[in-house]
Amino acid sequence: MADQTDDDEVFDFSNVEFTRDDLVIALNDMVKEYRKLSHSFEEAKAENMSIKSSYIDSNSDEFEDIDILKTELSKLQAENEMLKDETSELKAEIEALNQLVGSWNHSSRVLHKLNEYQKQASDKTGIGFNDSEFSEGETSTQSRPAYD
Repeated sequence: MADQTDDDEVFDFSNVEFTRDDLVIALNDMVKEYRKLSHSFEEAKAENMSIKSSYIDSNSDEFEDIDILKTELSKLQAENEMLKDETSELKAEIEALNQLVGSWNHSSRVLHKLNEYQKQASDKTGIGFNDSEFSEGETSTQSRPAYD
């Protein structure tokens, strides 16, 4: 298989311009690519088994066929190792993306909670505002009884 990193788009996850949707799309693309590679591996494996079985049924005395099968087998083993490496890389990227999305979700929950506790702009109670019972300019340091 040819190295495709030169042709494919590479995400820079440190770039703050990426949205959660961008990352989810990238994750989905990686999963699709993994499935496609896995499927091609299974096809090659089945083809290898077919070659082996047809070889055994026909001319088992021909050493040329054995060399061809060994060559094919070594190619498939090399491809298998490459797919295993790609799979582990994809798993690591998926884990990193899951952590990133998890931190975004946590931040979103914290921000939502902060917004719930924030006073409305029309709320004029508390420190820095006069109580409606007090007249303009009058201040008091003692608490007032609830009932007069």
